[in-house]
Amino acid sequence: MSKIAFLLANEFEDSEMKVPYEEVRKAGHTADIIGLKAGETLKGKQGKAEYTADKAISEVSASDYDAVVIPGGSSPENLRLDERVLQFVKDVNASKKPIAAICHGPQILASADLLKGRTITSYPPLQDDMVNAGAKFKDEEAVVDGNFITSRTPDDEPAFVREILKAL
Repeated sequence: MSKIAFLLANEFEDSEMKVPYEEVRKAGHTADIIGLKAGETLKGKQGKAEYTADKAISEVSASDYDAVVIPGGSSPENLRLDERVLQFVKDVNASKKPIAAICHGPQILASADLLKGRTITSYPPLQDDMVNAGAKFKDEEAVVDGNFITSRTPDDEPAFVREILKAL
């Protein structure tokens, strides 16, 4: 079974963390919540979910994981300013391991300069940002391009989870 890193900071979109996290674990995979600080309590922006970071980004390596999931909300905005997060995602991508990002999650991929020539989706108002980062944008529930799996909103979670599980 696979080991998955969930990149998380405060103000994540509750269901975009909760649903994939529960589903990959239900399928028998292990999952670590990676934050900026180990042991930090991270709260969803809807107030319906709360998690504790299992490990700090400074403690992990891309080689420790088989895939990465990046939930949306304001969490990606809080993470994309940390060079260690960007390097981690670059290293995972260099290994061609699955990277799944929903809603605002692709902001991390843009900041890591990984979108040139890739086809993705995201929260629709981010379309210009994604295109400006070099991506081809599709307004679809789930877009798979190589090792990237992207989705738009909580409404797309069933397709997002289906594609994650297929990739694992």
